[in-house]
Amino acid sequence: MPELAEVDFFRKRWNPGLGHKIERVFLHENSGVFKTSDPKLIARHLTGAMLLSSEAAAKQMLFRVSSDGWLGIHLGMTGELAVQPAGYAPRKHDHLVLVQKKQSLVFSDFRMFGRVQFSVGPTAPDWWSDIAPPVLSKLFTIGAVAVFLLRRARAPIKAVLLMQERFPGIGNWMADEILWRAAIHPKRLAGSLTAGEIESLHRETRWVADHALRIIGAAKTDTFPDPPKTWLFRHRWENGGKCPKTGALLVRETIGGRTTCWSPARQKLR
Repeated sequence: MPELAEVDFFRKRWNPGLGHKIERVFLHENSGVFKTSDPKLIARHLTGAMLLSSEAAAKQMLFRVSSDGWLGIHLGMTGELAVQPAGYAPRKHDHLVLVQKKQSLVFSDFRMFGRVQFSVGPTAPDWWSDIAPPVLSKLFTIGAVAVFLLRRARAPIKAVLLMQERFPGIGNWMADEILWRAAIHPKRLAGSLTAGEIESLHRETRWVADHALRIIGAAKTDTFPDPPKTWLFRHRWENGGKCPKTGALLVRETIGGRTTCWSPARQKLR
């Protein structure tokens, strides 16, 4: 599932359409991606409208539309945004296509775990404004993290890092990267972390998010690049993969329902 940086990468693919009129809208009205929205309202409101701006938050993205429209897209596991020629013929898995004079903006999702949301109004809808403060914002403090961990004291820290109400945009690979850098075992109970470990967790969460956005989110290529080999990311799925810091073999196991990778030589289970 795309995480913070990948979402920002895909969001920017539609930026060439900002400031241009939408001449036609193609969509699959019965598609599961519209389970929380009205596809007829979307088609009616977007036809003739203009995309004004875009932004990303957590694992979602928002496109402001003229006449107080708010178009939200969640990529799910297999969703993707792309730009195609204006005469593009929508395919089976293209659930929303915005046709402009010089291009077509396409949202495709072959497994339909993604979601399209749409609202009309002068202020942001709840599905956008209720997203937790970004991990790179001033509201993401060590104190706020400590309180959150205490409330989920008996949950493994790996599972807690995936909770979007405090760690928006952090997904499976980012959580593993954060814990590896903080030298915290993913099975450690959230309530067992010391003050120093909480400070390290907070610092590494911000570091990983910041650098992932710089490397992946800001990429100018057709496909987003992988982080450097000094990251756990590049070794976590290798059979016989080794820790970039210690050279010891990595371990993979399901924790909190998600495949998790860590370095036993670096991340000790107390």
